[in-house]
Amino acid sequence: MGISKKILPLLMAVPMGISLGHAQSALDKSSIDKLCGCFAVTFNYAETFTNDTNNTFKSHPRDNRPVTEYELPIIKTPKKVVIQHILVVPGGTIIKHWREDWDFEKNVRWEYVKDQTWKKVKVSPKDVKDTWTQSVWEVTDAPRYMGAGKWVNLNDQTFWLNTTDAPLPRREYTTRKDYNVMNRTNRLVVSDQGYIHEQDNKKIIRKDNTSDSTLAEEKGYNDYVRLPDGECDAAKTFWSGYKADFWADVRGNWDEILDKADFVQLKGKVDGKRLYESLDDLENAQTKAEPKDRKAAIRRLMDKYVVILDTL
Repeated sequence: MGISKKILPLLMAVPMGISLGHAQSALDKSSIDKLCGCFAVTFNYAETFTNDTNNTFKSHPRDNRPVTEYELPIIKTPKKVVIQHILVVPGGTIIKHWREDWDFEKNVRWEYVKDQTWKKVKVSPKDVKDTWTQSVWEVTDAPRYMGAGKWVNLNDQTFWLNTTDAPLPRREYTTRKDYNVMNRTNRLVVSDQGYIHEQDNKKIIRKDNTSDSTLAEEKGYNDYVRLPDGECDAAKTFWSGYKADFWADVRGNWDEILDKADFVQLKGKVDGKRLYESLDDLENAQTKAEPKDRKAAIRRLMDKYVVILDTL
């Protein structure tokens, strides 16, 4: 795709975890703005090393069949940008995908523990000075992972870097059960032509009262190549009116839950359905409801899936 070829010189020049401290700048916001728009996206992952002597891991051929995704900024302020990912499937189907928030100097984050459990962590202002926190949310707007880093410009490349724990992605939890935490190193490198999301991941087995063990390591390259905005017109139409209002209410309910809780746990299924299935059903059933009634119905549903814990 072209973008990934530019990364090796950058990585050789910049040690992991480098800090080039700078305050919020026009560069920061322009970098986040470059994550928005219409893109052809390819997703590629391959395991590289393993500690599991019972398995043989092989390289994978790159999948160069792109999908179309629209990254829509639904909130933009000087210190916060919320980007909704919308997947455009061949044949005309449009799907609400994941969401990412970018917050400047955010001092509260939700850290993933294991087994669909998160804990709230308060960070000192000096530890988040000049940083942007990326918060990644599920298709249900449930938490996935958060991490802070500084946008850095060096050797004509602009990038952001962070390492954090996360639940297993769908491509993993639907096919295997041999580990329960993904430790993700996420690196975003942006350009006018798009951006690449490069990943160095560790697949962690985490148990109570036991040190973590690494099952395997993984490399990921998600290439986002910019397309003309007109190729995402269907996605723009999809995210309007009632749908936008419904999911704003979902986000509002999550905000209220997370604001008051210190630990949360998400149930896998209730009455045989996952949360995304139940929310889809409720969205279809609430088209004529009054806004306050709709938000209350969403909260009643979410309370069936979200457990607020007093401690771990």
